[in-house]
Amino acid sequence: MKITKQSRRDAKALFLGSRTNGILDEAKVRQVVQKVIAAKPRGYMGMLHHFQRLVKLDIDRRTARVESATPISSSEQSQLTDLLSRRYGQGLLISFAHNPALLGGLRIQVGSTVIDGTVQGRLRALEESF
Repeated sequence: MKITKQSRRDAKALFLGSRTNGILDEAKVRQVVQKVIAAKPRGYMGMLHHFQRLVKLDIDRRTARVESATPISSSEQSQLTDLLSRRYGQGLLISFAHNPALLGGLRIQVGSTVIDGTVQGRLRALEESF
């Protein structure tokens, strides 16, 4: 689907208007989509498609996944949560997972950024260097 420049600008304006204190507001997003569907302005399908893309990218940027080889205690989880919130801002949705295949260490993924401090990752990097 080809999206016009005007539809992109409109979608970006809608996206910026659906944020509260820099964080995407789910209720505003739904309200924006309902209003656009009801009004059906010219190029509204392209506008909604681009708006959906912007929302998805923002959600991905605000989602963190922490994997560890051993279960993480609640105090360590709160320390990691504080650290990640300071680095990436408030409104970060953090999920913790136990993955014994990592052998040791942590793998943290926030959006497209991956911080790999696992033994498995270091072994893979060593293997690639040979």
